[in-house]
Amino acid sequence: MNKSTDRIETAIVLKAARSRVWRALSNAEQFGDWFGVALKGKTFAAGQTVRGQISHTGYEHLVWEVVIERMVPEELLSFRWHPYAIDSAVDYSQEPTTLVVFELTAVEEGTLLRVVESGFDNIPAERRQEAFRMNSSGWEAQMKNIEKYVAAAVTW
Repeated sequence: MNKSTDRIETAIVLKAARSRVWRALSNAEQFGDWFGVALKGKTFAAGQTVRGQISHTGYEHLVWEVVIERMVPEELLSFRWHPYAIDSAVDYSQEPTTLVVFELTAVEEGTLLRVVESGFDNIPAERRQEAFRMNSSGWEAQMKNIEKYVAAAVTW
């Protein structure tokens, strides 16, 4: 993990082909399966806003919302969102977003997945530290989730 206050960086080598990891990221339904969001019938496309009900215990009352920025097949997926926007009584729409970038690189062992979330220094001061802390631990958990997900795939 990077110790910057503006960005979270993490990486994992997944024992799966880059094409398989790409499908787990770029196919909205598969992404939702490992990320914990109901995205059945949804698709990811650059410029598109995607919403789905969060399925993690304790957060089911929240809607996950991202704007897909870029999709470069088998290389990069990025989106913008409001980090740790968990208070349903708060309108986060006027706040700056952070940018989440997933980068894929083929390596001998499988696929190196690198995730960088940046822009925390622009989040309002009263919630910046908590959003950074919670998303840091969240990305650690999500890396384990995608690792299990792609390892469990029999045929795709």
